[in-house]
Amino acid sequence: MRLNQVMQHSEAQALETNKVLRNTYGLLSMTLLFSAATAGIAMATNMTPFNPLLTIGGYFALLFLTSKFSNSGLGIVFVFALTGFMGLTLGPILSIYMTAFSNGSQLVMTALGGTGIIFLGLSGYALTSRKDFSFLGGFLMVGILVAFLAGIVAMFVPSMPGLSLGVSAMFILLMSGMILYQTSEIIHGGETNYILATVTLYVSIYNLFMSLLHILAAFSGDD
Repeated sequence: MRLNQVMQHSEAQALETNKVLRNTYGLLSMTLLFSAATAGIAMATNMTPFNPLLTIGGYFALLFLTSKFSNSGLGIVFVFALTGFMGLTLGPILSIYMTAFSNGSQLVMTALGGTGIIFLGLSGYALTSRKDFSFLGGFLMVGILVAFLAGIVAMFVPSMPGLSLGVSAMFILLMSGMILYQTSEIIHGGETNYILATVTLYVSIYNLFMSLLHILAAFSGDD
């Protein structure tokens, strides 16, 4: 009887994990497409870049609301509000790269392809190896906080391009680690809310893409 209970519990846990994975990747796909659409609208309408403080404030406000309502239907609404907003902020930035660099389109596509390869590779590794990357949690939390603060300094002190590149390199490493960590959390039952998992992966992909684009542009030698 005890063995049967253990087996039933394991089967139920596996089913729940698979459900969270399906819902997470399904919602992630939709939010990425929606974000791409809003970025396209921003580019087509020649929107001007958002004020950095407005971008940061809007991001954290929508992130808070998404987390607050993550266990209800409103959570879905705020996920799309968040990712749509991030797409709108991304559009003007992409327009700048497209016009400021003669190979701007190539830089954007290369960064997009690199982001896709990194995400699929790391997610696939975590899913197939089933290794537990929970030990990365504390390091990632501290690292992201340090990189975020350094990024704010670099934003308001443009005379330090080396700092800006260093922050981008840090974010590439940290977001790669976050992809491994979040995927591992889903697999091992540490994250059972697919809305929160989606937001974490979306933000990781967004920052990974922006950081890759920044570094590629800095070393392209074609502006």
